[in-house]
Amino acid sequence: MIEFKKGLNEEKIRKISELKNEPKWMLDYRLDSYEKFKKAKNPSFGPKIELNLEDIRYYKSLDDGLTNDWNNVSDNIRKTFEDIGIQKAEEEYLGGVHVQYESEGLYNNMLKELKDKNVIFLDTDTALKKYPEIFKKYFGTLVKNDDNKYASLNGAVWSGGTFIYVPPHTKLDRPLQSYFRINSKDMGQFERTLIIVDEGSDLHYIEGCTAPTYSSDSLHAAVVEIFVEKGARCRYTTIQNWSNDVYNLVTKRALVEESGVMEWIDGNIGSKVTMKYPACVLKGDYSKGSCITIAVATKGQVQDTGAKMIHLGKHTKSNILSKSIARIGGNASYRGLVKITKDATDSHSNVKCDTILLDDKSKSDTFPINACYNGSSFIEHEATVSKIDPNVLFYLMSRGISEEKATELLIMGFLEAFREELPLEYAVELNQLLKGETIKECKI
Repeated sequence: MIEFKKGLNEEKIRKISELKNEPKWMLDYRLDSYEKFKKAKNPSFGPKIELNLEDIRYYKSLDDGLTNDWNNVSDNIRKTFEDIGIQKAEEEYLGGVHVQYESEGLYNNMLKELKDKNVIFLDTDTALKKYPEIFKKYFGTLVKNDDNKYASLNGAVWSGGTFIYVPPHTKLDRPLQSYFRINSKDMGQFERTLIIVDEGSDLHYIEGCTAPTYSSDSLHAAVVEIFVEKGARCRYTTIQNWSNDVYNLVTKRALVEESGVMEWIDGNIGSKVTMKYPACVLKGDYSKGSCITIAVATKGQVQDTGAKMIHLGKHTKSNILSKSIARIGGNASYRGLVKITKDATDSHSNVKCDTILLDDKSKSDTFPINACYNGSSFIEHEATVSKIDPNVLFYLMSRGISEEKATELLIMGFLEAFREELPLEYAVELNQLLKGETIKECKI
């Protein structure tokens, strides 16, 4: 096992690149990112980030190495993932699975039918070695290494993640999935996801994330870049259930070409602080982007989430639906940007933000920026903040339903627009997570 001591310096960055046997251009990219990271400041908006980056471990790998045989994964680690049903899900529903534990991928498997279609589904480190030309063409071009402080940090120390390339006019019948686990105290995870859905193709990708609870803070600072080519469609579904000592600071962005469609389905249930705003850059004419999010904030948690839609092409459309729940003093806020540029004529965007506060201690704010720079386009924005209606609750209880069950039914109904977008297996799992986070100890 290789595990770095806490803190970061140039020597450690060079060591990461050496361990991975990377080309010189990637080492140069890492070092340039590190210089930009040192100069960058924390975001001037959103929750305060009270994290000592010198207390984070930036790299840890196991001796197991990458395998495509689940039985070759060590017993303790395999049990961790089998407890949440990942092997069962792979066999019954998914087209392929990638598993990352700490800093490195340890398992990757894909059905033969996908290999026959020439789909590439690898951990990002392996993809850099096997497909250097396509990798270099796209890597770091959508999320630059000076985009923000934590994108710079990711550029310096990234390790693992998912690489997917879907060839032109290829339809995948089943989703691909990656699962990320932080399992050590004071650990940082910095995966890098790069997805290219070529012309006329279709992809559904699912990502899950968890971590156990420790007394000190951990950091998850991922970067996701997605390229949706002409007439292609990509759906990216995330269910993140980090423990309440994890700072979840993620940059996700998609570039959508002519008539392409990008869909973000984004669920945030755990973490100490989440700052995440999936973005669509609607470059091509008639391209479409959508983002459906849920955020659940409980005691000591801040969920600062939302979406960004940048309209560049003509006749482009975007839709943002944000659902938030705050309980026991949690803070669940929406922060978003819609920008329809001067040349994006005849474009349309719709934004809807709904929040339920389950007690008087909790908080929710809405921070929208909506800008339209031409006269033929328009933006619609609606926001509501409410509590569970005591009259509706009384009605359900008068029909013999307990207060806890009635509350559960109302919350699940509130989130129905998100749950119906999930595959059945994941909707069931989400229900169980939500019951644990929102129903227990809830007093209306």
